[in-house]
Amino acid sequence: MKILSLVLALLALAVVASHDVPSPEQYWNNKLPNTPMPKVVQEILPSELLEEKSTSVNVGKGGVHVNTGKGKAGGGTHVNVGGKGGGVSVNTGHKGKPVHVNVSPFRYNYAATENQIHDDPNVALFFLEKDMHPGATMTLHFTETTEKPTFLPYQISQSIPFSSNKLPEILNKFSVKPGTEKAETMKNTIKECEAPSILGEEKYCATSLESMIDFTTSKLGKIDKAVSTEVEKQTPKQKYTVTAGVERMGGEKTVVCHKQNYAYAVFYCHKSETTRAYMVPLKGADGTKAKAVAVCHTDTSAWNPKHLAFQVLKVKPGTVPICHFLPQDHIVWVPK
Repeated sequence: MKILSLVLALLALAVVASHDVPSPEQYWNNKLPNTPMPKVVQEILPSELLEEKSTSVNVGKGGVHVNTGKGKAGGGTHVNVGGKGGGVSVNTGHKGKPVHVNVSPFRYNYAATENQIHDDPNVALFFLEKDMHPGATMTLHFTETTEKPTFLPYQISQSIPFSSNKLPEILNKFSVKPGTEKAETMKNTIKECEAPSILGEEKYCATSLESMIDFTTSKLGKIDKAVSTEVEKQTPKQKYTVTAGVERMGGEKTVVCHKQNYAYAVFYCHKSETTRAYMVPLKGADGTKAKAVAVCHTDTSAWNPKHLAFQVLKVKPGTVPICHFLPQDHIVWVPK
């Protein structure tokens, strides 16, 4: 009965998708016509949604297959209902190394774990605002995740549960075995999304590009920029020098969206009115150039005293502005 209901729902979605519902790319252009789409978003759009749109629905012994467009084999988003495995599986067209379950350094109400303090590459991303000036040097390692699950279309993302009390159902839908690293990663992402906000923060986990745009515009109004860190090439940890041209973007109100580890693209977004965003040009020891997005928090009094930043920088909550560079798959939104 449940499978039948899901089949009917997906059939309805397929019909809608073939008519008036815009693709994620079209939705961006409609809502943010003068805002360039950052590279990180372009890379995780279903590939066929960037090409000629079409929707095919196949019903047979193998269940129901909904292909939301036209693209290369193996790419894009495919939703299968029924079939040999039963349930629902989503193949986002990207395969990579297994992700590691850890507490994100950008959750300010969590204490750092021991292995984060010693091994997390994001440790080097934290620094003090006074140290962000031309000629300053920092040892950094800008990492880029090899696993890049794509966005699901809004209608499909809304039809899939995203809550801790539905975890067994979610794992079953994605054919993920309970107790595995992938299952623990998905569990951890949902848990972090459900955790209460810290004082002065408004948070939201966006499970589609459309919902991320809606949250951001509802909090900021008109958007001036949506930017992410860009590095010429992947390099090992090395010394970077801040070069001329540090640019402050907007006032102290921003929305920052952090990419999560999940079966499909999910972003943890939070709005703060005590942040300053900068675009920081960097040059590596090997000549590699980067345009790094830095976010500085002017009020850290509500953060966990054992947060990673305090342990790395040897400062106390609420004393000085703390900054961090954003990894390449995170986004800062700046209002006009």
